[in-house]
Amino acid sequence: MTNITIITGSTLGGAEYVGDHLSDQLQTKGYQTAVINEGILDDVLGASTLLVVTSTHGAGDFPESIAPLMEQLMTERPMLRALKYGVVGIGDSSYDTFCEAGMKADALLQDLGAVKIGERIDIDIQAHPVPEDEAERWLTDWEPLLQASK
Repeated sequence: MTNITIITGSTLGGAEYVGDHLSDQLQTKGYQTAVINEGILDDVLGASTLLVVTSTHGAGDFPESIAPLMEQLMTERPMLRALKYGVVGIGDSSYDTFCEAGMKADALLQDLGAVKIGERIDIDIQAHPVPEDEAERWLTDWEPLLQASK
């Protein structure tokens, strides 16, 4: 079964909760998962499947827990053609930078050659105050696409 690395970017812990919840759901389906709350470049380079779960901080920025990793990816630009990935963005639609960190992570991974599995989900905490539930619904669609990509 596929190993899935889940890297979270969180300011107040919401993305970490979602990452942990998705990890639990994936493990019940037989996947091995690793949740990493302060990822480093080697975590990405060593992954075969990556799930980025990030909130947006400030004016569309990455949270401090994931910003150094994203900066390193932008600077070093490793080719990630063997990496499959998905992105879960979490944000508040009352801000004009709604889920911008998730959008940036998605665009960066695509630019580095990673293979996108399914569509990114942007979870609005205004509509879904328990983002774990919406992420779980998304996972129901994402996981079969991951299986089909083998």
